[in-house]
Amino acid sequence: MKINIEIVYAGETSQNLVQLKIEPGTSIGQAIKDSGLLQACPQIQLNDCQVGIFSKKTGLDTILQDRDRVEIYRPLKISPKEARKLRASLTKEGKYQV
Repeated sequence: MKINIEIVYAGETSQNLVQLKIEPGTSIGQAIKDSGLLQACPQIQLNDCQVGIFSKKTGLDTILQDRDRVEIYRPLKISPKEARKLRASLTKEGKYQV
């Protein structure tokens, strides 16, 4: 009996959601390969990307359970600390309003 999962990836300009029926014992890495997202989103580098299940980081070898939602994370362009500094300086200059 197969299990149902979702795989999501939010690119810079589009969002992708794939629903799959997979065999029990399938890993996150294999499910991502089977989903077709690597072909649809060539910017995803499977061996370099961070993944999680319902916002909890995990590895590509994690075995999936029924109704898991796999998330593929993009690398940050700027660290949260640097983003706060930038917003603070722009607010101080009057160029950014909350």
